[in-house]
Amino acid sequence: MNGLPGSAAELRKMIDALELGDHCDVLVCPPFPLIASFVADCEDSAIGIGAQDCHFAESGAHTGDVSAALLAAVGGSAVILGHSERRADHGESDALVKSKAGAALAAGLMPVICVGETEAQRDSGEAEATVLSQLDGSLPDSAGIVVAYEPVWAIGTGRVPETGDIAAMHRTIREAVVARYGDAGKGIRLLYGGSVKPGNAREIFAIPDVDGGLIGGASLKADDFLAIVAAAR
Repeated sequence: MNGLPGSAAELRKMIDALELGDHCDVLVCPPFPLIASFVADCEDSAIGIGAQDCHFAESGAHTGDVSAALLAAVGGSAVILGHSERRADHGESDALVKSKAGAALAAGLMPVICVGETEAQRDSGEAEATVLSQLDGSLPDSAGIVVAYEPVWAIGTGRVPETGDIAAMHRTIREAVVARYGDAGKGIRLLYGGSVKPGNAREIFAIPDVDGGLIGGASLKADDFLAIVAAAR
């Protein structure tokens, strides 16, 4: 729930700094009320606009929810699903995330499906099993997705796993999506999300099977976000 209409000034800095064909896909996912205006601001720019969630139904009596079809209708191109905060704050199950992913694909949106373990699960040696279970239950039948690995204990804490731990988990995820989708799984982009900052982005993006980042707090300041984009080029 970060950002007000005045946040468009930070977005404008990003638009002015990035050019089409920069060899890096950039997506910004603001709160629902800002999506339409951000889409208008980013027309003919190098920045795509997505959402932070959607409902699994195309329409109906679901007060307070937003459908994937509506997000697409106002110009959204992607949607984040199964973020750890949605799973924790709203009790979202893997099955619910999967149904939302199916709705997003049907509406022409690219689902960015989040998986990741808590500190307790990592400390007990259950990190890999937790992530594999989430993948098994959350991924839709289509391979037209992005997967984001976000160790829950690293989000917003400033703590970052060792590069070897990130590499091991991304390798596990890659093997899982290839096993599920075949050769198409080799092309699915795997993002890392967990206290990515300008100071560590280049090192993280150099890890095998890390194809980009799911950026949280550092995306609120254009200068920080642009430095991370530069590291991803």
